[in-house]
Amino acid sequence: MDNSLRIPILKIGDILIASIQVALHDASAVQFKDDLLQKVHDTRAKGVIIDLTAVDVVDSFIGRLIADIAAMAGLMGTRVVLTGLQPAVAITLVELGLELPRVLTALNLEKGLIVMQRLTEESSDGAV
Repeated sequence: MDNSLRIPILKIGDILIASIQVALHDASAVQFKDDLLQKVHDTRAKGVIIDLTAVDVVDSFIGRLIADIAAMAGLMGTRVVLTGLQPAVAITLVELGLELPRVLTALNLEKGLIVMQRLTEESSDGAV
C-alpha cells in the first residue's frame, strides 16, 4: 500500500496515538489494523488512543474492524481509548451490536489523554 495512505501512529511515552483524518476504506482500514498492532508489539505500548473525530460514518466492515482492533490490542495487554466518536458512528456501532469490553471512550483527544494517563498510572501501581 502507498505510504501516503497510511494512518500515522504517534508514540508519546508508552502511549500510541492514531488520529484518523481520512475516510477509511476496507484496504486502508486493514492496513491500519496491521500497522497499529505491529507498533503495539514493537513498542510494548501500555495504551492506544484511536481518535475518530474526523470519521463521520462507518460501515459494518469498518465498525467491526474498530472493535477487532480494540480486542486484539487488549489481548496484547494494551488499554484502548476511543475518542471523538461522532453520533452517527456511535449509532452504527450500537446498531451492529458491537461490544467494546474494556474499551473506554472520551469526548475528544485531550480528554482521552487524561483517561489514558489515569489508566496507565493505575497499571503501574499493580492494578489491571
